[in-house]
Amino acid sequence: MGHHGWGGRPPASDTEARQRIIDATTRCIDRHGVTKTTLSDVAAELGVTRQTVYRHFRRISDIIGEVAARDAASFVDRMIEHLQGTTQPAEAVVEGMIFCVRTVPGEPRLSLLLQLGDTTAFGRGATTRNTIAYGAKMLQRFPVDWATVGIGDEDLEGLAEMIMRLLTSLLQHPNESPQDEARLRAFLDRWLAPALSPASGSAHQPS
Repeated sequence: MGHHGWGGRPPASDTEARQRIIDATTRCIDRHGVTKTTLSDVAAELGVTRQTVYRHFRRISDIIGEVAARDAASFVDRMIEHLQGTTQPAEAVVEGMIFCVRTVPGEPRLSLLLQLGDTTAFGRGATTRNTIAYGAKMLQRFPVDWATVGIGDEDLEGLAEMIMRLLTSLLQHPNESPQDEARLRAFLDRWLAPALSPASGSAHQPS
């Protein structure tokens, strides 16, 4: 590993180098926006050459994907906290989706999930195997008993894919007023919630 640049403090390991690149990219995104952040910007922020950055990440989108993943983890923690006290699966899914639609567009780094679809949860990558598996793990953290509506652990990936597909569409057209949110809640209550009700779940149980 080279000892030039890095603000005079070369990283002690590849892991530290990658983390500092991710942190520098976060600063660049906050300053310039995601679409205007380049590998050259990240290299300049660190005081290294582009080739140094290339040793750890092949593309700027790979680094931005890491930034998005880190912010997504924090976002999921906040959403789960928001859902505490919501014990019915249908109510939790509806409230969780509304929380996403309300929160993601207003937070610059969460908006990475919309702006770079090839590396993120809410763009073209919304139905990749890894993203669906991540969504299933998120659903496992919901404060609900999925078994009450006939949903076992093996079903959560299917539910996660359905939710991701719907969120992909909803997040392209974020709410602009409380009335929009009220209409969205009514829409989800009418067409999504019944599929997650105890009566619906029991219909899927084997006889």
